[in-house]
Amino acid sequence: MDEISFGTDGWRATLETFTDRRVRMVGQGVATVLREDDRRESSKRTSGEDGPASEDDRRETDAAGTVAIGYDAREHSRGFAEELARVLCANGFDVLLPARDCPTPVTAWTVRDRGLAGALVVTASHNPPEYNGVKFVPADGSPAPAAVTDRIEANLAEPDPLPESEHGRVEETDFVGPYLDHALDFVDADLDGLTVAYDAMHGSGRDVTDRLLEAAGADVLRLRCETDPEFGGESPEPSAEKLDALIERVESGDADLGIANDGDADRIGVVTPERGMLDPSLFFAAVYDHLLESESGSAVRTVSTSAIVDRVAQAHGETVAETPVGFKHVAEAMKETDALMGGEESGGFGVRGHLRNKDGVTLALLTAAAAVERPLDERVSALEDAHGEVHQDRISVDCPDDRKAAVVADLDGALPEEIAGAAVERVNDVDGFKIFLADGSWLLVRPSGTEPKLRVYAEATDDERVRELLTAGRDLVEPLV
Repeated sequence: MDEISFGTDGWRATLETFTDRRVRMVGQGVATVLREDDRRESSKRTSGEDGPASEDDRRETDAAGTVAIGYDAREHSRGFAEELARVLCANGFDVLLPARDCPTPVTAWTVRDRGLAGALVVTASHNPPEYNGVKFVPADGSPAPAAVTDRIEANLAEPDPLPESEHGRVEETDFVGPYLDHALDFVDADLDGLTVAYDAMHGSGRDVTDRLLEAAGADVLRLRCETDPEFGGESPEPSAEKLDALIERVESGDADLGIANDGDADRIGVVTPERGMLDPSLFFAAVYDHLLESESGSAVRTVSTSAIVDRVAQAHGETVAETPVGFKHVAEAMKETDALMGGEESGGFGVRGHLRNKDGVTLALLTAAAAVERPLDERVSALEDAHGEVHQDRISVDCPDDRKAAVVADLDGALPEEIAGAAVERVNDVDGFKIFLADGSWLLVRPSGTEPKLRVYAEATDDERVRELLTAGRDLVEPLV
């Protein structure tokens, strides 16, 4: 049990730790929490707390409900999903299992669309192939908040099956088709004449994101859309250094736009002809600006995301809420503020009316629709002309999990009066240590929620200054590890 811990986006571990037995324990923890919640709601209905109970309500009192169990393209993910299905069925739940691996947002949307009790998704997202993981998705399709994952951790146990007569059943069904129909209805997109290069990075976005773009009229050039559980031997993360072929196809003129998804397609990377890999914060600002042309609404961003989003919001008379890193925090703030869009600098974005969760598939369609209306390079340049340039990057510093909190705490006493030649003005501790400097730049140090690393972020008005800040940040942090 000590090896199982839910971070910012589920529990992830290498396959030495991520074993069948521990996966079954997670399944039992989820089953226990869902049954507790179901009994609580049933008690309200039968007691009349929420009004008189109907005959259907009374019949549902003994029914555990239905859970979706999705999985990504990793070698053992289907097997782990089947282990979870056995545990949930033995606890009285029916289980919906997709016929093939599919994007995490497809499973999350399926939960909300079909009124399910929740979902488990076997995925390590963008982590290297030697990792796997599991996420829990509540009934509303959003990421599970800490209060829920804490309860799951508190209920980790060996499976405790009900009598066989009370077991649920497994139904294998199509998650993707209904999702694609919804996405086409949600995004008004006519992509005729647009050529999109799409890189699935051998992940679960293959034959999903590309199908969606083609269904909307785009010509699609496919890269790494073949099944490969090893992801070509590297982590399926849509970063510039891993998208050389995609960048080349766009910069050569073969495609008008490039789109990539990570391993479970909940994140998006975008390539444009003039800028190559588009900075995720600039992408956020551009898509939010596009949405604000026809809708109104605030935005939510993480502490590591650029303030250019704030400037776009202010120009439209809107506000921005800042959260700790992790889309579960973004989703909660989107709910509280009815935000139009939420996002994080790592490439995860959600849009009101679709899903309060990051979704690299529907965002791909929305991105293409925005590019048809106005090329992204042109839109981003206009935003920079109006609000100033921003440049951002991050590095990682190896740090054992049991040292992370201490290192961040020790920064308070180790902070110099100036960093990289600029005076320290103030510090924000919403998540980690965000240091604002007198020249308008900032440096952020925070613990990774998925890997034994500290993340060091920097933002400034040019790339050279960003590099200086990252070097200074590394020099500040490494002696404390």
